[in-house]
Amino acid sequence: MPRNVIVGLDGSPESRAAAEWAAREAHLRGLPLKVVHVWEPVPEPMAQAPLLGAETQQHWSERIPREAAEGIALRHPGVEVDRVELSGRPADVLVEAAKDADLLVLGSRGLSGIGGFFVGSVGLAVVAHTETPVVLVRAGEQAADEHELDPVGIPSAAAPYRPVVLGLDPAAPDDSVIEFAFEAAARRSAVLRVVHGWNLPAYYAYALPADPHLHDEISRAQCAALAEILWPWRQKYSDVQVTEESRCDSAARYLVEVADGASLVVVGRKVRRNPFGAHIGPVAHGVLHHAAAPVVVVAHD
Repeated sequence: MPRNVIVGLDGSPESRAAAEWAAREAHLRGLPLKVVHVWEPVPEPMAQAPLLGAETQQHWSERIPREAAEGIALRHPGVEVDRVELSGRPADVLVEAAKDADLLVLGSRGLSGIGGFFVGSVGLAVVAHTETPVVLVRAGEQAADEHELDPVGIPSAAAPYRPVVLGLDPAAPDDSVIEFAFEAAARRSAVLRVVHGWNLPAYYAYALPADPHLHDEISRAQCAALAEILWPWRQKYSDVQVTEESRCDSAARYLVEVADGASLVVVGRKVRRNPFGAHIGPVAHGVLHHAAAPVVVVAHD
C-alpha cells in the first residue's frame, strides 16, 4: 500500500495552515501529500436553496481543493500532491481515509488571547476513532514558527528547528509514541525534550511535613525511571540530543507550558474500542485545547 500524508481541507484558514504544515512534513518524510476535501450532503429541501445549489456544491467540492492542491504544489515543488473529493460525514470519511496514511493532519481554530486550540467535534471524533497519528495545527501557524530565531532575533525557517516535546509517563510508556517522537526529532535535527508531570498520592501529603526530604526522594525516583526507559532509545538514536525533565505538576499543564517553545508536541492516546463518544484522555485533551505548537496524538494499545 502506498504511503502518504493526508490533510483534511475545508477552505478555512486553519485547514489551509494545516495543509502547508502537512506539505512541509511530507517533504521531511519524502512522501506524497493527499489533500482530502469532504463534502457533507445537505437535506434535499435545503439543497434547492439558491446558495446551496449545484453551482455552489461544485465550487466547494471541486474548485477549492483543486486550487489548494495547485498552490501547494507550486510552493512545495519537491512534494507530490494529489487531491480527492469525498462525500459523507467528515469525521467518518476522514477516519476511513486515514487507514492508509502515515499521518493525518487537521486544522484547529486558535483561541483568541490564549494562542491555543479550539478543537471542534470533527477533530475530536477523528482523534478518538483513528489509530493513525493525527496532527492538529492551529490557524496562523507558519513555517518560521517551528524554528528558533535567527542571529538577529527574526523568526526564520532557515534557523534550526525548535525542540520536539514528548509527554511521557514512566508508569505506562509505549514504544510507538516514543519512536514517533525520536523520528520527528531526527528528521528535524532537533533536540528531543522529554517531560513528565506527576502528582503525589493524597496520602503522601501527611508524610511530607514529617519528612521534608520525601519530595526530593520521590522526584529522584521519577527521574531515574524516566532515564531508564529512554536509555535504549538514546542508543538507537544516538544522533538525537535528548533532555529529560520531571517535576511535580499536572502533566497537561506542564506540556502546555513547554509547548510554547516547541516545533511539535507528541502525546499518546490509549486505543478504546468503544465506537461511541470521543474519549481521548485528559492529558491529550488538555494539550490539544491549549498548546501553542502543533500537537500530534499517537494512538497505542
